[in-house]
Amino acid sequence: MTEENWDLQICCMGAGYVGGPTMAVIAKMCHKIRVCVVDLNQKQIDAWNSETLPIYEPGLREVVSDRVGKNLFFSTNIDEEIQRADIIFISVNTPTKTQGIGAGRAANIKNCELCARKIADVSTSNKIVVEKSTVPVRTAEAVTRVLNVNDKGLKFQVLSNPEFLAEGTAISDLTKPDRVLIGGQQSPEGLKAAQTLVSVYANWVARENILTTNLWSSELSKLVANAFLAQRVSSINSISALCEATGADVGEISRAVGMDARIGKRFLQPSVGFGGSCFQKDILNLVYLCETYGLDECASYWNQVIAMNDYQKKRFSEKMVEKMFNTVTGKKIAMLGFAFKADTGDVRETPAEFILRDLLEEDAIIHVYDPEVKREDMWIELNYTCGVNKTTNPKLEASVVTSTDVYDACDGAHAIAVLTEWDEFKTLDFERIYKSMSKPAFIFDGRNIIDADKLRTIGFEVHSIGKPDPTHFHDL
Repeated sequence: MTEENWDLQICCMGAGYVGGPTMAVIAKMCHKIRVCVVDLNQKQIDAWNSETLPIYEPGLREVVSDRVGKNLFFSTNIDEEIQRADIIFISVNTPTKTQGIGAGRAANIKNCELCARKIADVSTSNKIVVEKSTVPVRTAEAVTRVLNVNDKGLKFQVLSNPEFLAEGTAISDLTKPDRVLIGGQQSPEGLKAAQTLVSVYANWVARENILTTNLWSSELSKLVANAFLAQRVSSINSISALCEATGADVGEISRAVGMDARIGKRFLQPSVGFGGSCFQKDILNLVYLCETYGLDECASYWNQVIAMNDYQKKRFSEKMVEKMFNTVTGKKIAMLGFAFKADTGDVRETPAEFILRDLLEEDAIIHVYDPEVKREDMWIELNYTCGVNKTTNPKLEASVVTSTDVYDACDGAHAIAVLTEWDEFKTLDFERIYKSMSKPAFIFDGRNIIDADKLRTIGFEVHSIGKPDPTHFHDL
């Protein structure tokens, strides 16, 4: 298709977990829209143009393969793609600040500002600029100011279009979204820009599911959505601790509570804790925003969601040590799963890394098996988030083994820790595993995905999240 025949041309700055899949689905659904994802990282772009994509997401490879080279492109030629685009998405990382004002809570929007400066610098025509990154409320104000000081007389309209994707289901979330949220200035120009973006999504999303709001409501909605989801996880995890102390079963409680239509059943599954790039970062951002506006009680409320998540992870690793006779020194522990959830290779803020860190401090020997996580990614995340590296722990290479076979990981182990809910872990040959393990053979199920009663008949000592221990309670 020639340049003149495209209905619209879209450029997305950032070829990561959000930008890549989102643009791939837009290209799949809108054949008359040219979509190009740009990034400074040549290795990342090369991977998108290859058969081995830089991220794992069910269904993503098929979508990319179908449209790449047709109306979907990946490039490092940033200036050219900005110039030819009608709409530019900013989909770059906004990490939590590690130093300076707001360190540990505030989001660092440096990358968003750099994108805005690049757009203002190289653009030769008016553009619609869309915030896709998760940002603090009123970030669009800063982006607009940067864009509008260009000396070429160009006009830019800034929109907010937050993503509501769950890793592992991103493609279905994009093709069949609960809602699409678009925020813009409530001026004639802002409303027109919003309608242009509405027209893109309307190719496959029902109009009643496309919500338009003002800029600030849209920006804040993403933080609030993730905070509410994380709050539910921490709420049920707090109850799981009470269940273990009293003999109640958290699964039965989740079912009873979830049948109340006012509450609903989703996100009431107890676990070792939530992870991923969004929940903790967005809640900390929300906490910082509340503090900035003097809403200290609100900040304290949301900070407790993080505190409970930290408690749940620590409680899990401490229980492992306690049940294994208060020592795991020199003991082999098989860690099944390292990704923060199933159907993804993402390890950012994964609960598994905190369990691994705690067990390393106890001098355990850990064998990790995960079908999608690369050893290099594991090391990068351990160093970045937990400060665990070969300098801080000279025995790291010897103490952490990555296995390519789940049965090898379990062979000779004193204990198994199930930390990611991969389906394959539900159907393992546990009789084979039990025979190969040191005795007593412990299983600590951090996702409640295995049949604990069946495993106990084999001979395992099983400890699940929020489930009563039959050796402790005799009146169940």
